[in-house]
Parts: sequence; C-alpha cells; structure tokens
Amino acid sequence: MPPWPAIDTIMFDMDGTLLDLHFDNYFWLKLVPKNYANKFNISEEEAASIILEKYKKVRGTLQWYCLDYWQSELNLDILHLKEEIKEKIAIRPNIENLLSELQLTNKRVLLITNAHPASLEIKINQTGISRFFHQCISSHQLQLAKENPGFWGQLQTIEPYDPQRTLLFDDSFTVLQQAKSEGIRYLYGIKKPDSKQPDLKHNDFPLVEDFEHIMPSCNKVSNAGDNDHG
Repeated sequence: MPPWPAIDTIMFDMDGTLLDLHFDNYFWLKLVPKNYANKFNISEEEAASIILEKYKKVRGTLQWYCLDYWQSELNLDILHLKEEIKEKIAIRPNIENLLSELQLTNKRVLLITNAHPASLEIKINQTGISRFFHQCISSHQLQLAKENPGFWGQLQTIEPYDPQRTLLFDDSFTVLQQAKSEGIRYLYGIKKPDSKQPDLKHNDFPLVEDFEHIMPSCNKVSNAGDNDHG
C-alpha cells in the first residue's frame, strides 16, 4: 500500500501499466514481422530475425520508441498498422477505479510515457484515459527516453514536482532504477504487464498485482491525507 498521505504527485506509465502490454508485444513481435515478410517476399522467421537485430541496436534510446524512425527503417506504414488493430488496445483491470478515486483528491495525476505522440493519440482516442490526468506527457517532448540519465530532472521544466513526495508506477525496471537515481521516492513496478505472459519478479521494487489492492479508500487515508490530518 503506498503511503498516500505522503504523496502529492502520482505518475503512471502507459504501456504495461495503464494498458495491457499484449497489444505492443503482438504488434512489434508478430504483426510487424509478418508485414515485413510480405513486403520483401521473405519468410516470417527471416523477417523476425532481421527486425529483432534492428530492435537491439536502438533499445533504450528514444529511437526505440519513435514511429517515424521505424517507418523509415522498416519501410512500413507503422501508424496505419497500429490503426488497423487498435481494437486490441485494452485497459488493465481496475486501473480506471483507481484513477477515479484519485480524481477526488487534490493530488497531481500524470501520464508519463515513452510512446511516440502519434501512438499516444491512438491509445488515448481508443480508451479515453486522458480524462483522468492533469497532463499526458510523451518523452519525445523532452528528447530523452525515461530510462536516459537526466530525464526525470528535465521533466521538471514542463511539470514541476517534489521527487520526495512523488509516486511512479512503471512496468520497466530500467525506468524505475533511473527514477530512483534521480530522487523519486516511491516506486512501484507491475507484476504482469502483458496479460498473456508470466509474472515478473524483482527484489528492488514492490510489484502491483491488481490496482484494486492499493486503492486509497482501502485504508481510508485519501481524505485524511489531503486535509493534512494523516
């Protein structure tokens, strides 16, 4: 249970945290290789091997998350492919319940994602989740990925926050480690980012199995915290 009275700002990652990561894994590991194979008349296995090597070269950089980069690198209409399967985008269980509760507090609630702005727009339009947030920020606005040194400090230029009174939910342990190194105090991972994949394990961060288990109302602290009675 997060110490809700001690928290002023709550940051949520999008893919794997708010939304089921299965959409993205299916898209990048299945659909993209299939279309690449069809375009260049090679087997899907060969296409997957070629594309995985391309992925490895830029993993952890802003290019890894950039649709423009992949559109050029793979010579595929990446945005159109995402639009074609947008009905597969799914909100993770009970996240809307938590976000609805947080709207009743005076805490700042933010969506902070590495997703390209065009991908963010598709997912927002499909799910309507932007209504829960004071601001939705793509790391492309800062020209740094969330796991890159300096990102969390640079974020202060467009969204000032007190790291010691901030909570971050993110399914990437690399991102959580970077946030920790830049002073964010309350850090939570996600136990099952992809509903079709096994649970994750990590010793450094608590992992959320179900957002229903950490509702502020579960220990009746949200109102007390917001009125400084906690």
